[in-house]
Amino acid sequence: MRVILTHEQADFDAIAALLGASLLDEGALPVLPRRLNRNVRAYLNLYGSELPFHEVRDLPNEPIESVTLVDTQSLVTLKGMGKHTRVRVIDHHQPRADLPPDWQITIERVGACTTLLVEALREHMEPLNAHLATLLLLGIYEDTGSLTYNNTTARDAHAVAYLLEQGASLHLANQFLNPPLSEDQREVYHRLLASAETLEINGQTIVIAKGEAIGLVEEVSSIAHKLRDLLDPDGLFLLVKTAEGIRLVARSTTDRINVAEIAALFGGGGHERAAAALIRLPDLGVPEDEALEAVYQRLTDVLPEKVQPAITVEQIMSPRPMVLSPETSAQEAAQLMQRYGYEGYPVVKDGKVIGLLTRRAVDRALAHRLNLPASSLMEAGEVVVRPQDPLEVVQRLMAETGWGQIPVIDPESQAVIGIVTRTDLLKALGRNHLAAPTRQNFADRLEAALPPARLALLKLIAERAHQRRLPVYVVGGFVRDLLLNRPSQDFDIVVEGDAIALARALERELGGRVTSHSRFGTAKWHIAEIRASLLKDTLHISNASLSDLPEFLDFISARTEFYDYPTALPTVERSSIKLDLHRRDFTINTLALRLDGRHYGDLYDYWGGYADLQRGLIRVLHSLSFVDDPTRMLRAVRFEQRFGFQIEDRTLQLMNEARDLLRQVSGDRLRHELDLILAEDDPLPALQRLEELRLLEAIHPDLHWNAHLNEPMKAALKAPLEPAWQLPETWGGAPIRRMLAYLIWFLPLPAEKSTSLAQRLRLPHHLREGLKIGAALIPDLPVLLNYAPSQIVNRLDDVPPPVIYALFLLYRTSEIATMLNTYATQWRHIHPVTDGHTLHALGVPPGPAYRRILWALRAAWLDGKVQSPEQEHLLLEQLVTSKTP
Repeated sequence: MRVILTHEQADFDAIAALLGASLLDEGALPVLPRRLNRNVRAYLNLYGSELPFHEVRDLPNEPIESVTLVDTQSLVTLKGMGKHTRVRVIDHHQPRADLPPDWQITIERVGACTTLLVEALREHMEPLNAHLATLLLLGIYEDTGSLTYNNTTARDAHAVAYLLEQGASLHLANQFLNPPLSEDQREVYHRLLASAETLEINGQTIVIAKGEAIGLVEEVSSIAHKLRDLLDPDGLFLLVKTAEGIRLVARSTTDRINVAEIAALFGGGGHERAAAALIRLPDLGVPEDEALEAVYQRLTDVLPEKVQPAITVEQIMSPRPMVLSPETSAQEAAQLMQRYGYEGYPVVKDGKVIGLLTRRAVDRALAHRLNLPASSLMEAGEVVVRPQDPLEVVQRLMAETGWGQIPVIDPESQAVIGIVTRTDLLKALGRNHLAAPTRQNFADRLEAALPPARLALLKLIAERAHQRRLPVYVVGGFVRDLLLNRPSQDFDIVVEGDAIALARALERELGGRVTSHSRFGTAKWHIAEIRASLLKDTLHISNASLSDLPEFLDFISARTEFYDYPTALPTVERSSIKLDLHRRDFTINTLALRLDGRHYGDLYDYWGGYADLQRGLIRVLHSLSFVDDPTRMLRAVRFEQRFGFQIEDRTLQLMNEARDLLRQVSGDRLRHELDLILAEDDPLPALQRLEELRLLEAIHPDLHWNAHLNEPMKAALKAPLEPAWQLPETWGGAPIRRMLAYLIWFLPLPAEKSTSLAQRLRLPHHLREGLKIGAALIPDLPVLLNYAPSQIVNRLDDVPPPVIYALFLLYRTSEIATMLNTYATQWRHIHPVTDGHTLHALGVPPGPAYRRILWALRAAWLDGKVQSPEQEHLLLEQLVTSKTP
């Protein structure tokens, strides 16, 4: 027997999921729990006869071979269960840490568990009758607040649309989702309302109400719903003492209060916005008359730790914004808007905001050939916020004024110090619960990752920057890898200000040599020659080696960049750290750790990189990212495969749309990205992924990856090279393994295709020539098997050893590989004792005869005709006396 179960005190999502699972597995018995919410019981009283549900008491007395749990991860024991019973979980809550390893788990973060079942039903393409569709709709609507709760996903909405197509009744849904309270519930409602107290915790309004309801048999959740609607708090917590124990029912209206996490502390669970727990009285260890107060005290103790502070303007604003003067012309403003992509600029006069100039106003003016000043086109008004204002203030101002960019002013000087855009606000309001606090601190992790000397140097630089009031950061890949617990030792210093000036100041104080690039605001501080004095005299570290410090450090001014046309190299300008991070490729590379002053170790995460690290997603920052730089598509695949992440759907869509732009990218830039992929610990999954996404053929129609090359490619890049071959570490100035990889990849292609690919990717000269020579050799290899060693050597001597080694790997298990290995390890090293000096001493005049005689001697050794120096001497005498050796 197979059964389907859900949790006690079942709501519509639980019962609808029970129905959905039974429709997918018609042989399984969906079992109703003992306790149902009142509105669910009312629905089943009316329509239950048409539904396939079973009561526990009606189950046949048979062994239970499998159990499917829906909307829960807690297994209720039934008669017939045993060690043989298989368990499958279908749920949408956070996974429990104690789930048995042999259970089959399907947990996906959607608004309602029913959504997962409806998606599966839709794949079966079997029509539903209106009655079944309505119950499934009730399940989704109840757990998503009719698609209004923040835990609602697009998948929930798609599922609802499908159910409406199947005839689901919105009228019935409304009728049963908002039932009136019973008489007993109304009594408890008034009792809780009278006891309700309001607390301000971390800027959030929390209402806690407690009371007894020993005789209540109906659900408390409906009471919580009514109280939440009446009091409208950020968080509501009800503590109700019943005959079973103390029921905790929690509701939240903000992402900053995750009531599921709080309920879990009391042995319960649920969603971020709705959760519950039942605390058994014996578990409390206090007298029964003190139980309610004990739970209340524990709740108030944990709330300050679990309620997140409200996000302030300072946390999401961009500092030092670009502003316009009233005299700025429409044409000048249009150029700025096109260059930086902003939709509006504050207009400032005498240090005060007097209006906002929008792109729409500029476009309309220019369409009428009116090059008017900003003062004539702007939306007038002194609309500003302050750094410590909560986001609700920004949201209200944008709604009231229509301004999409609100300047941030210093409360004392009234000067404009930042700006908050509509995009900033939407990102902050929509930030997923997995995102880290904007100023989470990772100082401890930073200090554990770096050796003492390098850490001391970093702190020294941060101190000097702090003295100059320059914010400094380490950014990008270093921070990403640090948070992934795979730290590196190399980092650049990003300066929010003049990086060159900071590097010069360090040079003057500590020595070394600085080279700079003023166009990009970058400087390189060369310290190889002063590392000893730095360690001893400045850092005061005696037990470190010189290699503990880098030979140089790069200093980079925070900058923004724009592209004049697709695939162009960027034009850069000085900017803030926020915009500097925004110019990067993917969100996971937009993280920064600040180093100066009291901010030491603070994580700056403006673009959701930390959340995507936790989710394992590769996401671009904006829709034109791949248009600006198509090589980012190759980088996306490299990062995806390196970290075991997934390219998120929207980014994948943008890649598909921009794929053909790879044809316009120079071969040097494409080869550089392919070189980086080949340098990965395991490049094969990335190469296969590039093939799946059709990115290789976008580079060149003949560029593909075939799985049969996996083994030879792995041997070329990672396996120990055969020592007897004595291959050089480099070939043509490039690492030998990389050159072997390209040979493995392209040698199996027809000569004209490999030549075309080599030209497209601008491969090094040695490699191009090697591909030509190898292509000409391949047809001869089977024939050479029938030749004498001297003939084989004669054919292979002019072939570069890396080409022969690549062919050896390609033919690894064949006779050809044996022949090539024998040539490389034995035959090519066989030479006669005789040399040119010997011939000269015998009176042989210099010329072509030398080569013919020496080759004849070598061929005799190779073919076994000569096996000793004495035999070689006899043959030499014959060759010297013969006119035609």
